[in-house]
Amino acid sequence: MEQVQQTFGRVAPQTLDEALALLARREAELAALRMAQQEWMHAVSHDLRAPLRHLLAFNPLVAELLESASPSAEDLEEARSFLQTMEQSSLRMAAMFDGLLQLNRAQSHVLQLQSVDLQALLLGIGQRLQAGSKGRSIEWCLPAAAPMLQADPHLLEQALSAALANAVKFTRTMSLARIQVDVQRDGQGGCCISVTDNGVGFEQARAGKLFGVFQRMHREAEFEGLGVGLALVRDVCRRHGGEAEIQAQLNAGCQLQMHWPTCLP
Repeated sequence: MEQVQQTFGRVAPQTLDEALALLARREAELAALRMAQQEWMHAVSHDLRAPLRHLLAFNPLVAELLESASPSAEDLEEARSFLQTMEQSSLRMAAMFDGLLQLNRAQSHVLQLQSVDLQALLLGIGQRLQAGSKGRSIEWCLPAAAPMLQADPHLLEQALSAALANAVKFTRTMSLARIQVDVQRDGQGGCCISVTDNGVGFEQARAGKLFGVFQRMHREAEFEGLGVGLALVRDVCRRHGGEAEIQAQLNAGCQLQMHWPTCLP
């Protein structure tokens, strides 16, 4: 047991059962990190190519339009249009890199598991999001009581913030937005945190893609964002040995579920 304690450092288990549980958690975390790395590579090699193509394609067109010693007014206007597209693509690429950096920080963050007051955390996040939604009518239905969770407080706050911010964003078109959070124990030491809204929803058949990096259901002209929030939610759940899933109906809202493996008595 001394060797096991030295291997795991300050979180050394005291019994064989604790050592096996810790080993299983480490294996689950490694599996989650491997999967996240694969999605990271796909995002870098595929999704980032779209704005890069705009930059590479429009640059020679601008140069061609401006080659003349005295370009026409039409040529100058077209060149300005191309430059605007290039600027938008550059800004989008920069935002995508910021999103990848956020995911990378969450994935590489060293877990510091401790007891976290879920109810207080939800209340604080809700108040912050409400303060940033001036002029909107939002009905918050938070649980009257919630169990303490064993979690990394920094990562849990990031995941819950992303989940609730998503609900706030996609209820924007509702005259009265309704965001409800429920927490139910699963009978196996864990619980399910559900975030339900009455927003625009989406077709359930496409739900499997939503947790991928840069995956979106709506055009940016309708709802801003890059498609990073749900990927972050899922990564945080998986790093703790849990999982995330989502159900929805088009124009009838959606429900995001975070399955958390460890709730404290």
